[in-house]
Amino acid sequence: MTLTHFDAAGQAHMVDISAKSETAREAVATGCVIMTPETLSLAQGGAAKGDVLGVARLAGIMGAKRTADLIPLCHPLALAKVAVDLVADPDLPGIRVTATVRTTGRTGVEMEALTAVTTACLTVYDMLKAAQKSMEIQDIRLLRKDGGKSGPYEAPR
Repeated sequence: MTLTHFDAAGQAHMVDISAKSETAREAVATGCVIMTPETLSLAQGGAAKGDVLGVARLAGIMGAKRTADLIPLCHPLALAKVAVDLVADPDLPGIRVTATVRTTGRTGVEMEALTAVTTACLTVYDMLKAAQKSMEIQDIRLLRKDGGKSGPYEAPR
């Protein structure tokens, strides 16, 4: 397997995507923040800092848009859609985060979807850490992607 971010001499470089075709691309990522039921209650509307889930949603969208500023070899992309959904799950207990990112371009949006989820999870943690520092951010992963030469991918269940 050849890693695309390294040249023949093993030096890191930005992948040349100029010869690739522009295609519709989509990626969906997920993750969760595990917390106590009491902290989950705060996340659902009882926090003094306000709308935890709304702020985390906006942070996730902003994170997707700034991915190229955070990950050194990512291309800056014009994103067509970023949706970040945060759902309280009492069975965890915690918050499940899912991000969907779309563009039409020469490279995929997997990193943007993963960055959106990570940023949203970190924001949930930041807003609730006064109540519980032992929260855990877990299971951040790519669920699926479509578009481009490599075609569709779906994570195993």
